[in-house]
Amino acid sequence: MDDYLIELEGKRVHDPFFNNWKNMSKSKSRSIWVPGPVIVGAGPSGLAVAACLKSKGVPSLILERSNCIASLWQHKTYDRLRLHLPKRFCQLPLYPFPSNYPTYPSKQQFVTYLNSYTHHFGLQPVFNTTVASAEFDPWCGFWRVKTKRDGEECNLEYICHWLIVASGENAEEVVPKIEGIGEFGGHIIHTSAYKSGEMLREKHVLVVGCGNSGMEVCLDLCDYDACPTLVVRDTVHVLPQEMLGRSTFGLSMCLLKWFPIRLVDQILLLVSRLLLGDTARFGIHRPKLGPLEFKTVSGKTPVLDVGTFAKIKSGHIKVCPGIKRLTHHSAEFVNGRLENFDAIVLATGYKSNVPSWLKVTSEIISCKDRVMPENPFPNGWKGKCGLYAVGFTKNGLPGISIDARKIAEDIAHCWKLSCARKSTASHFTREED
Repeated sequence: MDDYLIELEGKRVHDPFFNNWKNMSKSKSRSIWVPGPVIVGAGPSGLAVAACLKSKGVPSLILERSNCIASLWQHKTYDRLRLHLPKRFCQLPLYPFPSNYPTYPSKQQFVTYLNSYTHHFGLQPVFNTTVASAEFDPWCGFWRVKTKRDGEECNLEYICHWLIVASGENAEEVVPKIEGIGEFGGHIIHTSAYKSGEMLREKHVLVVGCGNSGMEVCLDLCDYDACPTLVVRDTVHVLPQEMLGRSTFGLSMCLLKWFPIRLVDQILLLVSRLLLGDTARFGIHRPKLGPLEFKTVSGKTPVLDVGTFAKIKSGHIKVCPGIKRLTHHSAEFVNGRLENFDAIVLATGYKSNVPSWLKVTSEIISCKDRVMPENPFPNGWKGKCGLYAVGFTKNGLPGISIDARKIAEDIAHCWKLSCARKSTASHFTREED
C-alpha cells in the first residue's frame, strides 16, 4: 500500500493536471486502495463474479447503492413472480439450488437462495454506497471509483487495477412518453411498484407492455377479478413455457446442439402453434424472424406463457394496439377505439444507469437507454484497461454464470502473475540486504 502511494504521488507530480489534483485533495474525500477488483452491484451478477473470484483466491470489494443484496428482486418485483427458466439453468456458479426447490422457484425462494449464496462464500458488500463516477486514470494506470455514501459527508474514492460492472440492465424504470399521460385521472404505477392485483381488485386496468412482466401482471389481475387490457404495440413471440414434456428453453438448447438456429425456430413455432394456436388472431403478431434468431438480432426475449394466453383466448384479457393518447379517464388507441380505465400499469421495463457514471464510451456502448458490451455474447465480458462487464448480454441468469466464470479466470491469471512478480522482487531485495 505504501509503495503504491509513493508511486502514485510520483506520477501525480508529473501530471499536467496536478494542481487540480491538489485542489481535489482538500475536499471532503479520501482514497482507499483495493488490491483486487471493485465490483459495482450486489445483484446476482455481482455476487456470482465475487464468489468465482474468491474461489480462486482473489479478494474483491462489492459496492451496492441499496441496503441489501438483489434489491430489484427484493423490492421491485411482484409477489407471484417465479423464475421463468428451470432452476438448473438459473443457479449461480459453484452453489446449486436446494434439491427440495420446485423446478421454477418463487421470488422468495430465489432471494433466500441468494442470501445463502452470500453467506456461503462470505461475501460482504458495502451497502448504501452509490458510485458517482468510475474512470481509468492513464497517468497512474488504475481505475478511480468515486462514491457517495448515504448519511456521510466524506466521499470515498476507491483505486483499483480492475473494475467489474455488475449493476445490471434493470437499474432504472422506463416510463414511456404517452400523449396526455399527465391528464389521466386514475392511478398510474410501474411494475416496480406493483405487488399484486389486490390493490386493483375489480378495476378496469390498462397494462402497457407485453413482455413477460406485462403478461403475468394481466394474469395476476384476473385472479383479483379485475378487467385487464393489454397493449401490444410491437411484434412479439409468445411460446409455451414447456413443450413436449420439457422446458422450452431446455428443449431449445438441446436442439441447437444438433440443428441450425432457423430449423430450431421452425420446430418451436410449429409446436407453439399446436399448443397455443394462431396468436395473430388475438392481436399478438409474431416477428418475421423466428424466436431464437430474433433474440440474437434484437436482444428481445420471447414471452414464456404461464397461462395468460388462455385468458386472452377466453376473453378475460383484452388486447389492444398502441396508445394514441390518454384523457382524464380513458385511452384512445391507434385504431380509433376509445375505452375507459381506472388505472394504468406500466410494464415497460428498465434501463441501465451505467452511462451516468462510467466515464468510458469505447468499452461499453450505450445505445439510447440500452448498454451493450462492445463484443457480442459470449465474449462481451471483457473490455480494455481492466474493465469487465457481467450480465449485459441479454442472456439472463445463464449468461451471468458464463460471464462470471470467464472474468474470474482472467483476473485470477493476472493476479497470480502479479503475486509472482512481487515474490521475485521481494526475493532479490532480501538478497541485496
